[in-house]
Amino acid sequence: MKDIIKPIIVLAVICLVVTAALAAVNNVTSPIITAAQEKAAAEARSEVLSEAKDFKKLDNVKLPEGVTEVYEGSNNSGYVIMMEAKGYGGTIKLICGIRPDGSIEAVKTLSHSETSGIGSKVVDNGSGYHENYKGKTKETYSSVDAVTGATISSTAYKKALSSAFEAYDIVKGAKA
Repeated sequence: MKDIIKPIIVLAVICLVVTAALAAVNNVTSPIITAAQEKAAAEARSEVLSEAKDFKKLDNVKLPEGVTEVYEGSNNSGYVIMMEAKGYGGTIKLICGIRPDGSIEAVKTLSHSETSGIGSKVVDNGSGYHENYKGKTKETYSSVDAVTGATISSTAYKKALSSAFEAYDIVKGAKA
């Protein structure tokens, strides 16, 4: 009986010590990670809507499906819309800047899990696909061709932008 209880107590103590250490590390690193994520999000907003000096999050707006956040740029520079869509490999998170005239200034991928070499041709910021949407409007963005072999990812990208234009219409209409 003694041979069974002693290893159980030793394992329980080890588990408690490791759990306490993990909780302590989490308490120290969590604020640092949150601050880094907020800084990266602020930089991404500035990238996709370059004329805005700062951004105000619009909280009291019913957003369409796929849109997670909307920010109004200062000095009537436009809106920044964060959205997500289901691609082939998982969720694609995008950020888009739309000018007051309803045209896209820039689109950027925040994160994705698309297949490397295929779906990533659509969502990787270095691939150049997002450049095809610069200056496009609600009426013209659908004219951008899908990437061959990555039609699911291309369709998800366009669906996210459709949601962004829908959110733009909602916030623009609420302001009028």
